[in-house]
Amino acid sequence: MLRRVLAVLAAVVLTASLGVASTPDTADAATLPWLRTQGSKIVDASSGKTVTLKATSWFGMETDTCAPHGLWSITLDQGMAQIAGMGFNTVRLPFSNECLTKRSVGSVNTALNPTLAKASALSVMDAVIASARKYNLRVILDRHRPGSDAQSELWYTKTYSESRWISDWKMLAKRYKNQPTVIGFDLHNEPRGKACWGCGVTSRDWRAAAMRAGNAIHTVNSRLLIIVEGVQYGSDGKGTWWGGNLTGVKSKPVTLKVKNRVVYSPHEYPSSVFDQPWFRDKRYPENLRALWDKQWGYIVTKNIAPVFVGEFGTKLQSSSDKKWLSKLVQYLKDRRMSWAYWSFNPNSGDTGGLLKDDWYTREKTKLAALKPILTPRNVRYPAAPAPTPAPQPSPQQPAPGSTPDLSVGKSTSASSNGVSATLTVTSSWPSKYQIALALMASSGVKVRSWTASWASPGATAVDSAWGMSCRVASPGTASARISCSGTEWGLANLTQGSRVDVGAIFAAPKAPASPPLTLSVTR
Repeated sequence: MLRRVLAVLAAVVLTASLGVASTPDTADAATLPWLRTQGSKIVDASSGKTVTLKATSWFGMETDTCAPHGLWSITLDQGMAQIAGMGFNTVRLPFSNECLTKRSVGSVNTALNPTLAKASALSVMDAVIASARKYNLRVILDRHRPGSDAQSELWYTKTYSESRWISDWKMLAKRYKNQPTVIGFDLHNEPRGKACWGCGVTSRDWRAAAMRAGNAIHTVNSRLLIIVEGVQYGSDGKGTWWGGNLTGVKSKPVTLKVKNRVVYSPHEYPSSVFDQPWFRDKRYPENLRALWDKQWGYIVTKNIAPVFVGEFGTKLQSSSDKKWLSKLVQYLKDRRMSWAYWSFNPNSGDTGGLLKDDWYTREKTKLAALKPILTPRNVRYPAAPAPTPAPQPSPQQPAPGSTPDLSVGKSTSASSNGVSATLTVTSSWPSKYQIALALMASSGVKVRSWTASWASPGATAVDSAWGMSCRVASPGTASARISCSGTEWGLANLTQGSRVDVGAIFAAPKAPASPPLTLSVTR
């Protein structure tokens, strides 16, 4: 009960700080117009007025929770109010094809979000779109992963075929056909590796696949924008960010039967995410503008089509990152491009987010850096639902909130073989808790593997994890112990002198209070 009261109090404090809204609070919000393209611009399909999409990604529906992350701490409307209040006009919503079939979702505090109790993943998506509409926010659906376990190089895998990819897009087009809140489909997140642009090989040609999907979608709803990312390697063999190379558009654009609907979408990141060669150029950061012009900016300057920079983000901690973000923000402003910041969530391992780990407090430094392209709004921050009587305790689970939750915010540390780690319990609610694990490698250290473990009495299962793989030993017992090992970027990005931030959510009667952390590192 105490955590519920604290959540309500936090909502009241933020309501005061954000002001009272002129934004509609109900589904009767003004209907947003459908959009189309006109040369390098996105415009209102009715009036022809230019529209610049200013988005942020709220991820989670592509993971094994199949729901936007953070709904363990805030309500859906509270999240949308934050996004609108910061000045965004669009939400980019990542999802996986696997989640579209799920009858239930995870990591949602149904005391805060009672309408999502027993909801399917598609019902949650419906609720996200309805909440966005209340705050005059548009939605872009982003097919981020086929399965919830990982992204894929190509638009299909052995488990998820091209026909499944297209049929799922057509299903969503039909589902939201009469909802102009949903303005576009980001067909596939970050084509890379074998993916080529216009090479003519059916199994690898991303441009051709995008045209097949776009035309199929338009047989259901011809008003949708079709958002097409680039590839990793250009025809010259030179690489850039996953999905970031759009040089092929110059000679081989995406052409659809329905005209004026294609938007191109590169992704762009700083050296803290990956140390690309141009960050070591002696001209840096003055070399960035010419680089962006070559890779994708020319699409706008030559009036070919609009560009929507679908992902960019940073923890904004290093001097290099600060220079990069300043240059990119100015570039977007000068070119009047649409964009989406990664991410709203604070639990992105590479970049962090626009909120701190409490899911309430804003990252003011990041928002200040985005100020040239953002216009904050005066939006009411809705209070959490009124607390309900606490359930009677069972022998296995104490009454939630019967005593203050002293575990939240507590940290423990450990070190091994040149790597230090800090474990923090960032959120706790009845039956689940979330942790953040920060690892720092000393200069000169090359990490081959790492494993962190701690005692978590009564823990029964791993709800979700990012940047690492976790398991529970002796689940449901007093001696239950959790072990997590680095995977994907949670391992690959832990290079000499760098830091990675990973996390997970566990099912347990309560969060452990400052559990001793054990760290094992192989070099």
